[in-house]
Amino acid sequence: MIGTREQIEMILNKKVRPALAKHEGNVTVLSLENNILKVRLTGKCSGCPAAGRTSEELIAAEIKAAFPSVTDVVLVEETSQELLDAARRLLGLSS
Repeated sequence: MIGTREQIEMILNKKVRPALAKHEGNVTVLSLENNILKVRLTGKCSGCPAAGRTSEELIAAEIKAAFPSVTDVVLVEETSQELLDAARRLLGLSS
């Protein structure tokens, strides 16, 4: 059974986000397509050297245990356009 986005959010809220919150971080679901869940770490977890390990050992493990049909959990580690635009504004640069 593949979980719906709401069911995945419930697992994240119950089993993943409390652990991330201890490090002032969080996780955002970006997409669920073709049994592949794409997520982004936020807060202090974003860009952390242990982010890949956190994704594999915590997020992927919990999601795959709850929803065996999810074949992969992909950590997206790109900088959002919104964050880039905010940085440009702060630095007085045009976007």
